[in-house]
Amino acid sequence: MEEKQGNIWFVTLILTVIAGYCDTITFVAADKIFSAHVTGNFIVFAYQIIKGSDGDAWIKLLTFPIFMLSVMAGGWISARFSNMHFLLLCEGVILLLGGALAYSLGYIDNGEVTWPMYLVTMIVVFAMGLQNAFGKLFAKETYGPTTMMTGNVTQFALDIRSLCNSGFKNADFRSGVNKGLITLGGFLTGCILGAWIGQLFGLVGIVLPGVTMLICYYGTKPDKNDATL
Repeated sequence: MEEKQGNIWFVTLILTVIAGYCDTITFVAADKIFSAHVTGNFIVFAYQIIKGSDGDAWIKLLTFPIFMLSVMAGGWISARFSNMHFLLLCEGVILLLGGALAYSLGYIDNGEVTWPMYLVTMIVVFAMGLQNAFGKLFAKETYGPTTMMTGNVTQFALDIRSLCNSGFKNADFRSGVNKGLITLGGFLTGCILGAWIGQLFGLVGIVLPGVTMLICYYGTKPDKNDATL
């Protein structure tokens, strides 16, 4: 059980950092496109349309079918592999390929809107779709959603209130606050890193979360005799 809890802590932290990183790096380096929380693209799309943006704004809507196809693919993959963390391996490989493609296509200057930028961005969206599928299919493997923070912030606020009302003595509420700190802190850290790396290297920086995801996979890979982890 202790090993299981250690895995949950580690997986939650890694996934929230990666989600915040990917969401921010595509926003900074890819024409303000959200890759993890794709519903945010509705807002950006609407804003650019009323501001008289050109046809590039419509490409943001392409994130939705790609995201949905990725989630479907995630469901298909998870049904065929006993190790639920195999989805994380797939996500890491896809992010690595996206970063390598960005480098090979010369997409380092994040100020230029080109088709390589959109291609690499949609690859990142696909990878984030797999992570969202993981969160839905294996909810108990993390402390909460790793790509959408609104629900986590709500629960964090409720846990803080309950902990205060208990005189800071209730262990369950204290545990809830600690889990919220890991989830929200990880996401914020990822956002800061994504903004910084995206500004310096553009979408080539997608390589970093790809490598991190592989470390996460092999660091939490279950023993052959224990397929539940």
